[in-house]
Formats: sequence, structure tokens, C-alpha cells
Amino acid sequence: MSAAALAVVVVGVFFLALYLLHRYGDFRTQQRMVLFGTLLSWYLCFLIVFILPLDVSTTIYNQCKIDNAPGPDPESRSRPDQPQSNESLSPASRVLTVCKEPWSYIPDGVLPVFWRVVYWTSQCLTWLLLPFMQSYARSGAFSRVGKMKTALIENGLYYGTYLLIFISLLIYVAAHPQWYLTWGEFRTIGISAANTWGLFLLVLLLGYGLVEIPRSYWLASCHGYLLDKTYFNAAKMATEKAEAEQNLADAMEEVASAQESVRDMHNQSLRMCVDTILQKCPPEYQERMERSGAEGGAGGDNQPTVDPPTKGGLTKLHKRVITAVQRQRQSQVQWSILLQQAFHLEDVAKSQGSPLRQLVHSFPSPQHATPLRRFLYTPTVEWYWECVLRRGFYRLMSVVLGVLSLAVIWSECTFFSSQPVLSLFAVLIQMAEKQYNYICIEMACFVSIFFLCVCVYSTVFQIRVFNYYHLVPHHQTDAYSLQFSGMLFCRLTPPLCLNFLGLLHMDSAISHQDRIQTSYTSIMGSMLSVISDGFYIYYPMLILLLCFATYFKLGSRCLNLLGIQQYISDDDLTSDLVDEGKELLRRERRKRQRTEEGMNRKWSWRQRHGDQGTNGIARNGYSVLKGDDNNTSTAAVGQNGEDTREQRASLLQDSPSTSYSDEDLTSSPAKRFECDTSGRYLSLSPSSTNILDDV
Repeated sequence: MSAAALAVVVVGVFFLALYLLHRYGDFRTQQRMVLFGTLLSWYLCFLIVFILPLDVSTTIYNQCKIDNAPGPDPESRSRPDQPQSNESLSPASRVLTVCKEPWSYIPDGVLPVFWRVVYWTSQCLTWLLLPFMQSYARSGAFSRVGKMKTALIENGLYYGTYLLIFISLLIYVAAHPQWYLTWGEFRTIGISAANTWGLFLLVLLLGYGLVEIPRSYWLASCHGYLLDKTYFNAAKMATEKAEAEQNLADAMEEVASAQESVRDMHNQSLRMCVDTILQKCPPEYQERMERSGAEGGAGGDNQPTVDPPTKGGLTKLHKRVITAVQRQRQSQVQWSILLQQAFHLEDVAKSQGSPLRQLVHSFPSPQHATPLRRFLYTPTVEWYWECVLRRGFYRLMSVVLGVLSLAVIWSECTFFSSQPVLSLFAVLIQMAEKQYNYICIEMACFVSIFFLCVCVYSTVFQIRVFNYYHLVPHHQTDAYSLQFSGMLFCRLTPPLCLNFLGLLHMDSAISHQDRIQTSYTSIMGSMLSVISDGFYIYYPMLILLLCFATYFKLGSRCLNLLGIQQYISDDDLTSDLVDEGKELLRRERRKRQRTEEGMNRKWSWRQRHGDQGTNGIARNGYSVLKGDDNNTSTAAVGQNGEDTREQRASLLQDSPSTSYSDEDLTSSPAKRFECDTSGRYLSLSPSSTNILDDV
């Protein structure tokens, strides 16, 4: 059973990491090295979180075996320097308890090896490999050697700092012969430094998540708040989308200039570099550049001369094009998703007072067309969920998460007290330990550490550092952000797990209890006394201050003062952006409605006149009359002529670029419609021959 439990956890966590990577990354276009590094870092971090409860239950079982082993008292065995009394040597002086083996018991020797492999692999990834891979993937060089050279140069300062600290430490130890630094002590110093760095960031993210996650669920139950915030985000996203398109247009102008300058050059390497840049451009820009290149070649010597680019300039241009294309795609996808959310919220607001109790969507998405969704999530079920049940469910979730947040805050401020035990998580585990209820122990550990991970990891997924780091779903996250998230996870998870064990009083360096250590704590080594006795105990208390700052939105208000707009309900600028977003959504709705109406009229035209074989045949969505049909009667033309002109007039109203008069429609009945593949009528030109001459 223990092997099965461990195997299920290992396989399940792998598919969880793979699903998240598929949601945020793109398996088809991104480099395999980037995907593998990100998947491995996420997988190892999630594996530590899910295996740690099994380590806790196994440690409690081993402690039970030691406490109930026949022979001297465990306390006297653990202190051989103290004299043993006759009572301690008497087997009848203690009541022995039969220890029940937990269902997920892992044999001795398995977890220490497992933790060493997982921990040191994750640390090598976050401190050595991922920074190098990050620079490699972001480089604009045109060869692997050039990318590696750029990555080494960019990480020279990064690795040089570590090397300088290491050399200084060796010189300091060599200057004091009385200090003998062994490999174990040196490893402990390295682990303590890494965990201290991670604890700084952990407290910041945890203090934000403990308040923001329960509040987000409470606010999500308010439909008016969601709609106003969506309008606010729409106004911001419209600005970002316009900036991204402008940056892409500027980059494409530079690419066109570079292509023009190397067209007549004999330098094959520069031409290959420009061709590589062209392959990264969007297809519409590639076609436009090909047409301009053909026209420029036909123009001869009349074209203005452009200075030829350099290899370094093309490298910078390549990097800029990659960034501009990725940002433009991100903004386009985010804008489409935001429109769907806004239209859905507006439909819910309109359907709340509906007597039919059915939710009607203005623009059904492809998700609503799946057979399973239509069968299970009917419009009536959707109306009851959105208009009746959703509010109460989200508020209940907010209350539950708020209680967990208060328990974490209280335990973080009191977990250093071992007598009496004030940490709520430690009290719960000790109560279950007395009854040897291992299932309750594992469930309590899993729920506790899972909630801590949600508070920390959700902040990592939601945070945005300008345009350098941003995890965007729907396969739109760039390689730099994916690998940066992997680095953060690998640096946050070890101090998070140590902090969790401290809350449970399972770390003797913090709780100062005489009991065996978990396998995870044993591979971490004994922390430095300055850190374990002071910093690791009192620094987490800052979570209380960060929670107060998050509750009063001090961070959002500071960003708002710096010019980075944040949604603050009592701010005038927020109200202006909400009104702007509402107007943008109104325009998008009218635009989609006009498009649908035009498509419906065209469809009705094809249904009524597309299959008239006696007068014409349907070609490409419009009817072309036969010129050699001499059997058509004049009466038929007179009967249907008025109706046909009305249909043509209604169709021509869909074209926003051209206006037509009634005189054109009545005086030229023999005009031919021309349309593109999207169904828009481009022109109305007379045919070369009068096909109704016979009539």
C-alpha cells in the first residue's frame, strides 16, 4: 500500500504540472529546452508539497515505535550522560502501546534518498541552469553558439557574485586555522543562505495571499463589482493592445528597412539573418514586405539608398521582433477573453429578472456548443447557478478561507511557543497523534500546506512585473516568464516546507523538542544558530503587518500614485476608466451585432436565390446569371425584379466603405456583385457584356 500511495502521488503530481504547463505554455512553438526546464522545476516543487504529509505520518509512526519500545525510558535513552534509575529500567513502569502502521508508511531509507535527489536537483535548476536557459531563450542571436555566448555574458555578473562570495569565504576560513570548515558545515551554510533568501520573498507573497484570496471570493459574489472591474480592465487592456500594435508596427518598419538595405548586397550572412527575422514576423507583414520588395525591385535605381545593417544591429532587431510579436499576441488573446467575460456578465445582469429563468447569451462561445455542456449545463441550470447559487457559494468559500487565514496568521505569530502549545496546527496534529489517527494527520497536513501553497503560488501566477514577467493563460506565456516562475517556485518551496514543519512543531531547531526529525529536515541539516534561533522565529511575524497593508490596499494606492492604474472603488480615475471601458464594450457589442445581422441577411439571400438553376448557378456564395439562356421569360423578371432590388439594397447597406444611391440600384439592374472570402462586398462593377440583352 505504501508503494502504491507513493506511486500515485508521483504520477498524479506529474500530470498536474503537465496540465499547468499546457495551460500557460505552448508545446508547438516554444523550445523543448524551455518546456523541459519549466516542467521539471514545477514538478519537483509540487512533489515536495504532496510528499511532505506522508513524511510527517511516517515520522510520527517511527516516534511511536521508539516511545513504546521495551527497555529503558525513551528520555533516558536519548540522554546517555544522565544516570538511569531503577524505575526507568523497569518494563512495568511504562504502559506500552501497540503502534499501528499507517496505510501510507514509507520504509526507512527511501525518503532520505528521495529528498536529496529532489532538493538538490531543484536547487541546481534555480541557481545555475534556469538563469542560463532564461538568457539563452531570450537571446536574439542567430546561432546556438551566439545564444550561449550571450547567455554567459548576461549571467557573468550573476555567477561572478557567487564565485566572489565563495572565494572570500575560503580565504576567511584559511586565515583562522582554529576554524575547520567541513563539507557538512559548508553545505549547511549554503542551505541556510538559500532558505533565508526564500523566506524574505515567502513572507511578502504569503502576507498578500492570506488576505487577498478570501477577499477575492467575497467580492466575486458581488455581480456589480465584477462588472465594474471588467470595464476597468477593458479600458486598461485597450491601451495596452494599442501600444503593443504600435510597437509591432515600428519593429516591422525596421525589418522592412533592413530587408531593403540587404536586397542588393552580396553578404550572404546578413541576408540569412534578415530571412530569419522575416520568419518570426506575422504572415500579413510578410506578404506586405514581399509585395513591397517586388515593387521595389521593379522600380530600378529610383529607390532611396539605406545604410546596410550590422550583425549586432540585426541581433537586437531579432530580439525586439520576438518580444513585439509575443506581446501583440498576448494582448490580442487577453482582449478576446476579456470581451467574452464582459458580455457574459452583461447577459447575467439582463437575465436576473427574467421570468423564463433561462440565461440567454448574446454571443455564444464555442464552449457552449459542446454536446456534454448542452446536456448537463442547460440554460436553466446556468441561470440558477449564476443568479441564485453562485453568490451564496462564493461567500461560504470566502468565510472558510478567511478562517484558515486567521489560523495561519495566529500560528505564524505563536509557533515558537512550545510550552504551552499555541499553534493551532500543532495542537491539531498532537491531538491526532495521541490517537494514532494517521489519516486525520495526513489530511490535516495536506489541507494546511495546500492552503499555504495556494496563497503563495497564486500570487506568483497573478503578479506582473511590467512586461518582463507575466504568466498569461491560453498558451500565451513567453519563455522568460515560464522559466522565471520555475526559479521562484524552487526558491520558495523549501522555506515554505520548513515553515510548515515549524507550525506543526516537527522541527526541533525551532520547537526545541526532544523527538526524531522528519526525513526532509534531516537532509536540510541543522541551521545556523543565529538564523534558527532568531530570524526563522521572529521574521514570519511580519506577516501580520503585511496582512494589514494588504487589507487597506496600501500597495495598490502607492502604485496608483506612481501612475500605474489599480482598481480602487473610491478613486476618480477608476470611475473614469470604468466609464471608458463601458463605452468600449458597447462599441464592440454593436460591432458584433452588425456583423451577425449582415451574415444573417446574406444567409437568407443565399437560401432564397442561391438555388435558382433556371436563372443562374451559385458560385462562391453569390448568384451568376447565365448569358446564353434564351428561354427566360420577361414576366418572371418583372415579377421578381422589385424583390431582387430590395434584397440587393439591403445587402449593400452592410458595406461601411462605399455608399450607393437608389438611382444606381434602379438604373443598373445588370450589375455584378463581387465579394471576398469573408462575405464583405468590395465593389459593384458592371459586367463586360450585357447578359440581359436577349431579354
